Amino acid sequence: MEFRELSDEQWQFIQPLLPPKASTGRPRADDGRTPGGILYVLTTGCRWMDMPKEYGSHKTAWRRLKEWQERGVWEGLWRRLLELGYQAGRLRLGAVAIDATTVEARKGGRE
Repeated sequence: MEFRELSDEQWQFIQPLLPPKASTGRPRADDGRTPGGILYVLTTGCRWMDMPKEYGSHKTAWRRLKEWQERGVWEGLWRRLLELGYQAGRLRLGAVAIDATTVEARKGGRE
């Protein structure tokens, strides 16, 4: 599976959803490379430390994943993508299926 930097169009879509950079302190690592690294790790299932260096520091990617989750960035991105899908006519509520079935298995039991 091959990954690359985000295209300009993808970056322009994501950038407004990211928290603003702090005006003081240490210079922030490049946000443009970080989403690619996060997607690489989540898609391949590799360890963070095995993330290719082209995406920057694996520690930065892990921290951003956590920070952006806490700040609602991923949910905001998901909502924007859904909105675009509906606007483009590629999604409709009738085509959505949700399955929340769970089966509890008892320890040592046969059921």
